[in-house]
Amino acid sequence: MSGGEKKVRHVLGLSGGKDSSALAIYMRERVPEMEYVFCDTGKELPETYEFLTRMEAYLGKKVMRLSSDRDFDHWLKVKGNYLPSSRIRWCTRELKLKPFEDYIGSEPVINYVGIRADENREGYISTKPNIKSVFPFRDDGIDKADVIRILEESGVGVPTYYRWRTRSGCFFCFFQRREEWLGLKREHPDLYEQARAYEKVTSLTGERYTWRQGESLDELIAKEEARELAGVRPERVVRRTNLPLVHVFAEPDDEPNDVDRPCLICEL
Repeated sequence: MSGGEKKVRHVLGLSGGKDSSALAIYMRERVPEMEYVFCDTGKELPETYEFLTRMEAYLGKKVMRLSSDRDFDHWLKVKGNYLPSSRIRWCTRELKLKPFEDYIGSEPVINYVGIRADENREGYISTKPNIKSVFPFRDDGIDKADVIRILEESGVGVPTYYRWRTRSGCFFCFFQRREEWLGLKREHPDLYEQARAYEKVTSLTGERYTWRQGESLDELIAKEEARELAGVRPERVVRRTNLPLVHVFAEPDDEPNDVDRPCLICEL
C-alpha cells in the first residue's frame, strides 16, 4: 500500500435479525478484520440486546453500539409529533443511518449487506461515495433455507422474539403486523404501554397520530382479542412453539415493493 492510500475498512451492520446475523457468521473466517456494528435506537426489544451478546461470544469480537446524539423523543418533537411511517421514515434516517455514516466517516469502506439470493429488492443503505455495499449472500447463491442452516449449525440460533414476531426493529415499529402488536402487549406489556403513550389525538381538530393508519393501538387490540374470542384465526399466526426454524421462517416475502418493506438497516 502506498503512503497516500487509505486502508479499506470492512463493516457489517447487525440489525438483530436473522439475515445480518447469518451473514456475520458466514463472513467471520472470510474477513477476519470485519467490524461489526449495531445502530441502537434505545427502543429495541430486550431480546435483541440478549441476542447481540450471544453474537459477540460467537464472533469473538465486540459489536460496536452506535447511537444518535439525540434520542427518539427529541426527534419526535422536531418532527412536530408526527410519528414515523412507511412513507416518512425519519426514525431510520436520524437513529440508524446517520449514526452509521458518522461512524464510517470519510474512509473507504466495504459495507456487507445480508440481502439473500432469493430476494428481489435493493433498498437503501447509504449514498456516501466512500461506502461500497456488497452482497455476499446474493453473490454466493445463499437463500432463506441456507440462512436457517447457518444459524442452526453455528449454535447461535435466533433471537427469542421470533416466537411472536417476524422481524427485528424497534418495539413500536410501524411495520409490525396486527398479531405482532398483540404479541408485544402480552410479551412486554410495559413496552406496549410506552408505544401506546406515543399516540395522540388533537382535541381541536380531531387529528390522530397513531402507529397504524386509521386505528389506534387500543382499537387494534380490541379487534384482535375479539377475533380470538370468536375463534377466528389470524391470517398469519406468529406465535409458534416447538417448530423447526424452517417452518418459523417459511412465510413468503409478500410485501409488494420496497416502499412497503422495512428499511434494510432495521430489518435484515
